Amino acid sequence: MREWLLDSDPALRWQVERDVHHEPPEVWEATRARVATEGFGARLLALQDPDGQWAGGAFFPAGFLGGEDGQPWTATTWSLNSLREWGLDPAVLRARRTAELLAEHSRWEYDDLPYWGGEVDCCINAWTVLNGLWLGADVTGIVDWFVEHRLPDGGWNCEWVEGSTRSSVHSTLNTLKGLLAYDIATGGTDATRAARRSGEEYLLQRKLFRRLSTGEPVAEWVGEFAYPFRWNYNVLNAAEYFREASLFDGIRPDPRLAEAIELIRAARQPDGTWLQARRRPGRVWFEVDVPAGEPSKWLTLSGTRVLGWWESGGQAQVRGA
Repeated sequence: MREWLLDSDPALRWQVERDVHHEPPEVWEATRARVATEGFGARLLALQDPDGQWAGGAFFPAGFLGGEDGQPWTATTWSLNSLREWGLDPAVLRARRTAELLAEHSRWEYDDLPYWGGEVDCCINAWTVLNGLWLGADVTGIVDWFVEHRLPDGGWNCEWVEGSTRSSVHSTLNTLKGLLAYDIATGGTDATRAARRSGEEYLLQRKLFRRLSTGEPVAEWVGEFAYPFRWNYNVLNAAEYFREASLFDGIRPDPRLAEAIELIRAARQPDGTWLQARRRPGRVWFEVDVPAGEPSKWLTLSGTRVLGWWESGGQAQVRGA
């Protein structure tokens, strides 16, 4: 299975070398450098518009009016998300003045707001924080916005603007990813650390997938894993966040994750792989993973490193190894 994983695009291979094979940095860093010149990363870089955007839009492609089968995944935010998650060296896009070009030319479809100022959707704002930190843009205003827009139950909901006062697992997880990236990049503040702990507690109280009121699963999709994750919540996506947070914070895995970890373990096939579930439809630049029902290298990477982290009890990171 490990050799099967290594036979992959550089965007995936370097992570396998680091997180599964535990190769020394000089090995996986050399593979990571190839993301800019080979495979998925090079293909997506070649599709960038002269004004710094992709597909002519911030969240949706230029001219998108709906009526398609699913949401398009080709515009600027989704393209930046992919390149960042694939490990592209941000110096490549900084050399292209991408952050400056987006500040000048890109506006959100919501109220024509400036790109690096964010808008009203928690998930969109979280990705803007992640991408802004990566590219060197000033996103502190959005970080402050998250602190101010935390709901009374401890999390966030993109539908707050419609009056929702109950948090969403989707919105909360994506917000946490943005806050964690801010804390990693800057050291954080008392306010951002408190907000992150609050959001984490919101998910942990629910064991990542249960309703607090009844103890029943939130929905079937909590155990359906599909790559790319996009905005979708599932316990594997959430466990990846808690893994990264524990590596940064130097703490052991919270025992309340145990049931979610068992869902992830139960989805592992006898050959050690995880299968692609049904993906959300929508226009893409090109496919980066297998159809539903086939073994997914991306999901197998995620599942393998999450279980490895859990089974080690976080010992490696607590010791600083």
